[in-house]
Amino acid sequence: MIEFESRQNDDGVTVVHPRGRLNMVAAPQLRELITAIVDGGATRIVVELSSTDFIDSSGLGALIAGLKTARQAGGDLRIAAPTAQVETVLALTNLNRVLKAYASAELAFDGD
Repeated sequence: MIEFESRQNDDGVTVVHPRGRLNMVAAPQLRELITAIVDGGATRIVVELSSTDFIDSSGLGALIAGLKTARQAGGDLRIAAPTAQVETVLALTNLNRVLKAYASAELAFDGD
């Protein structure tokens, strides 16, 4: 089971916070949420992964799809505070080169 919390910070960045397992069951929900956020006009998105205890290829696919959606709208998607398991999967797949991890959601767009 996974829960998604989203909020917009003072800089207009939308922070999505998945809690639980980001797998083939949850990935479509994340894709839909990111698409809805972008359709609503927000194009700078941070997915805060500190409470994501597991990610698989479907979860990675949802992050990449969200990145593409945000960039096509003129924005960007960044990740923050990944757990050790998420960092390991990103490194093994070399997606850590595409999705650079930031220490916190607040720092992800700091200076942009």
